[in-house]
Amino acid sequence: MSEKKQVCILCLASYFKGTTFLSAAKRQGANVLLLTREKIKDEAWPRQDVDELLLMPDLSKRPDIIYAVSYLNRANDIMQIVPLDDYDVETAAALREHLRLPGLGETFARFFRDKLAMRMQAKANGILVPEFTPVFNYDRLRAFMERVPPPWVLKPRSEAGAMGIKRVYSAEEVWRWLDKLGDEQSFFHLEQFVPGEVYHVDSIIWDGQVQFALPHKYTQPPMSVAHEGGVFVTRTLARDSQESLALLAMNERLLCAFQLPRGVSHTEFIRGEDGRFYFLETAARVGGANIEQLVEAAAGINLWAEWAKLEIAFARAESYSAPQDSGQFAGVLICLARQEHPDLSAYSDPEIVYRVDKKHHAGLIVASADSARVEELIETFSRRFAADFLAVAPPLDKPPS
Repeated sequence: MSEKKQVCILCLASYFKGTTFLSAAKRQGANVLLLTREKIKDEAWPRQDVDELLLMPDLSKRPDIIYAVSYLNRANDIMQIVPLDDYDVETAAALREHLRLPGLGETFARFFRDKLAMRMQAKANGILVPEFTPVFNYDRLRAFMERVPPPWVLKPRSEAGAMGIKRVYSAEEVWRWLDKLGDEQSFFHLEQFVPGEVYHVDSIIWDGQVQFALPHKYTQPPMSVAHEGGVFVTRTLARDSQESLALLAMNERLLCAFQLPRGVSHTEFIRGEDGRFYFLETAARVGGANIEQLVEAAAGINLWAEWAKLEIAFARAESYSAPQDSGQFAGVLICLARQEHPDLSAYSDPEIVYRVDKKHHAGLIVASADSARVEELIETFSRRFAADFLAVAPPLDKPPS
C-alpha cells in the first residue's frame, strides 16, 4: 500500500476557534501550522495536534502577513491555507493569490465577506435580496431613500454577525451617521429593513457542489438578540417541509453563483411578510454560536472535522463524500448571563446533549428524534433562561481586540 501524501496546512486564527479543525487535520496525517495573534496564544489550543504555533500581533496587516507566511513557506511546503475565523477569510485569499495556492482568491472571497459584494452577486444571478445601495455616490443614495421607504439598515460591509449595524428611520438620520463615519463611510452600505423570520443553512461543498446542507430557523432574528437582548435560539427544521425545500434550493443556487469550490458555508435567509425568501448573507466558514455542536447533534456530522477531511483529500488528489445525515432534530439556546459561571445543574432532561462552558454565558443543546419534543424543550428553557440567567449588554460595533 502506497503512503499517503504529506500535506502541510496553514490555519489562520485571529480569534479562538476552529480547534476541532486542527485536531481533525492532524488525525488525517497533516502537518498542521497555526498562525494566531500574540494576545490569544494562551487559549486552549490543542497543542498536541499543532506541529508549530506561530504568533503575530495582527494577522490582517499587509504586507507583514505576506512577508511572514512567505518566509514560513521556505521551510514548509504549504499546500493549503484555511481561515478559522471570518476576519481571516480575505487575508487567506490574499495569501493564496500571492503563493498561487488553490482555493478562494480575493475576488471570490469578497462574496463571503463583503456584504455589498455578496448582494450584488446574488442580485446579478436572480436571487432575491432586500433593496440596497452603496453609499459611494450621494445622488444615487438620495434616489434610493426617495424610492425605498424606511426603516433601513446601515451595515458595515465586512464585520461579522450583527456588529456595527444601525437601524435608521429617516434620511436625516442616515446623513448624520455618514458624517460620523467620515472617510469610513464607503465601507458601509444601506439596505431596506425587511421584517420576518430568519433562517440559516449550513453546508458542505465539494468540487463546487453542495454535498450536505441542513436548514434551521431562529426564534428571534440574531440582529434583534444582539441589539435588544434575549435568548439566542435556533433549531432544525423538518427536512421535507416546504420551507426547508425552498431554502435548500435557494442555498444551492447561491453557492453555485458564488463559486465556492470546496469547504463549508453558513448562509442566512429571511422570509418576509410577503411570504418570499430573501438572501441576507453568507460566510465561507462554520457558523458561530455553537452551530458546530448543533449540526452535529442533529445530523451526526461535525462541520469543522469534515472541512479538514475535504481540504486534505483535495491536497492528496483524493475523492471526498460527506457522511449521511442521521436525521435527528436539535436546538441550541444561549444567553449572556449575570453569573460568571452559571449553574445549569437544574437542567437535567435526558435530551440535553451539550452544555456551553463560557464565562458569563448560559447555553444548552437539546436533541431528539421527535421535533415536537425539541420545540417543547426550547420553549420551556427559553423562559427559564430569561428568569435564571439573562443579562443584557450594549451591542458591539467591532469585535474585542
